[in-house]
Amino acid sequence: MAELVFVGCYTGDAGNGTGITTFERSPAGELTEIGSLPLESPSWLTRHPSLPVLYAANETATGGVTALAVSPSGELSVLGTAETGGAHPCHLAVTPDGRFLLCANYTGGSVAVFSLSTSGAPESRMALVEHRGSGPVADRQEAAHVHMVVPSPDGSVVSAVDLGTDEIRSYTLTSSGSLEPLAVSSLPPGTGPRQLVRRPGTDLAYVVGELAGTLVTVRETSPGAFEVVGTTPSTLSPVQPNLVAHLELAESRLYVSNRGPDCVTEFALDDAAAVADQPCGANPRHFALVDGTCYVAAQSEDAITAFTLTASGEAELRYHPTGSPTFVLPVSLP
Repeated sequence: MAELVFVGCYTGDAGNGTGITTFERSPAGELTEIGSLPLESPSWLTRHPSLPVLYAANETATGGVTALAVSPSGELSVLGTAETGGAHPCHLAVTPDGRFLLCANYTGGSVAVFSLSTSGAPESRMALVEHRGSGPVADRQEAAHVHMVVPSPDGSVVSAVDLGTDEIRSYTLTSSGSLEPLAVSSLPPGTGPRQLVRRPGTDLAYVVGELAGTLVTVRETSPGAFEVVGTTPSTLSPVQPNLVAHLELAESRLYVSNRGPDCVTEFALDDAAAVADQPCGANPRHFALVDGTCYVAAQSEDAITAFTLTASGEAELRYHPTGSPTFVLPVSLP
């Protein structure tokens, strides 16, 4: 079995990257670059649930998504492309049944839904819903900015996390791919919600507030409706400003990347209490946890940094150079 790591990045005026870089991961957790595919700012990557297909959000002013076929050796080739209908798409998700691709257009402030063919290529844009509103942080919340689209475990509900309006807006996803308004949940003003992750087996979920530097615990009181349970700082570090980025659940722990303090913070889930900060390189965006190792897209470091998860949060950093990385996607190929 081949253990690969695909890395997305910013390109052109936005960064130093060239496209999607492919690394091979050794049993010891080391990364070796084995290939790359030129692509315009593929800032977010996601995988089809059953097909050897990846999707990249081309975070540009015109907004695009690229579907990529993955060969048995890990080589990437373009399967299809589509316009997202909004500027700077920053997040993608595929519904559990593999029928639809969901897209968050950040600057466009909208949610797009694409039907997928049997090969995994995007076919038609079935829905485009634009948000309206603003928040108290004048320079970041002047308008709606959808940062994440989260399908429910059964794929019937889509929840859009809106950094600009401090809201989670949920929709019923119909069998034809349209979005019908379901619920609007408000978060504390100025939170700037960036990501939402449900805790499996419970009615709890976690939201990171990029602008407030917080981790917000919410309860899903009915499908797609959330109420705030508690709020805590997203790091133990006093360094400000802190622009929170990625959120990841792993067994009984939760991990958050913090830009400013430049660390990944570990939380105990039961009381959402911060346990340790691990330095991880400059401007950590997305990260992934694999076999006890954390791989971080340290954007301003021009490297993927890696460290072994430890109780003290004082592990040694390893550096794997790559231009302006924004996303880390581990994939096991048979």
